[in-house]
Amino acid sequence: MLLEGLHLPLTTPFYPDGRLNLRKLEHNVDRYSRTPVSTLVMLSETGEPAALSDAETREALEIAMGVAGETKVMIAGIGRGSVFGTLELADFAASAGYDAVLVKLPGSLRTEQLRETLTYFQAVADRSPLPVILYSVASAPITVEAAVELAAHPRVIGLSDASSSTERIARVRTATAQVRREVIVTTVFSAVTGRMLAVKEQPGAATFVSAESLGGGAAVAMAPPRPALQTRTKTVGFQVIAASSVEMLSGLRAGAVAAMPGFAAAAPQACYEVYAAWKDDDQPLADEKQARIAPALAKVEVELGTPGIHFACDLNGYFGGRPRLPLLPLNGSDRDSVERVMDGIRN
Repeated sequence: MLLEGLHLPLTTPFYPDGRLNLRKLEHNVDRYSRTPVSTLVMLSETGEPAALSDAETREALEIAMGVAGETKVMIAGIGRGSVFGTLELADFAASAGYDAVLVKLPGSLRTEQLRETLTYFQAVADRSPLPVILYSVASAPITVEAAVELAAHPRVIGLSDASSSTERIARVRTATAQVRREVIVTTVFSAVTGRMLAVKEQPGAATFVSAESLGGGAAVAMAPPRPALQTRTKTVGFQVIAASSVEMLSGLRAGAVAAMPGFAAAAPQACYEVYAAWKDDDQPLADEKQARIAPALAKVEVELGTPGIHFACDLNGYFGGRPRLPLLPLNGSDRDSVERVMDGIRN
């Protein structure tokens, strides 16, 4: 699976009383599918996965998958406290049609427990029906040593690193330089999803079947089947995703092939413009685009966290609403501050 591009970590919408709001989740996924992001990530840290029950997790994964555009790579955050629980969700994600799973270190393990860390991720990767992306977050970081060793596993395809250390990304890229894998891509070298590969009958330009060939009666119009997708292969290495919004551009320059800024949930176009300028090697423009959103990033995501992202989503037409307790919605002063820094970032 090709992981290049801008990854958008979805928020999880809730009703004011705390119930899961699946209709608003559908609305958000449908709108995000019309943006230039390459990937939608369900239940990353931005999606408050720890606040959802297993039943709610399955509901959210299924609903999002049902409305996502077929060209969007779909990644499911499935980390649980045990190998068994994680694999149960991996099986569900595969049956729902996801393309890969995002797995973080269980809360019961400490970062320095290298043997247990390797055992956990290797056991998951051995039996997961979907490719595994390691997920290193501030509360459960994965060491460079563990990431490098796990990169040798054929089912571990990448690392999403939320640290602000670009030195970590550079070290992982250097230490995994020997990893080479073939992935299926389109003729223009973009990612191919499982839904794109599925051969489906679709309405198209009608063709007429003659009455004679039917043995008499009226001629009928029949839609031809959609032609099979034309693909090619591309050689990629161990793919690193820069998941820090503040260091998004620095992470890309350090060797990441993709970015997953939490702020993208509120401003997908503005974040994509940073990635696109970097990809086009227009570094002055990339710096300019990053500087444009820097004040909003600092306020919305770094200072206010998930509640700030929820409110910023509301400002841009994506449903944010309230986070789930114990997280609290923003007070009036913070709402005013977010409105000021988001002024001009409308997309």
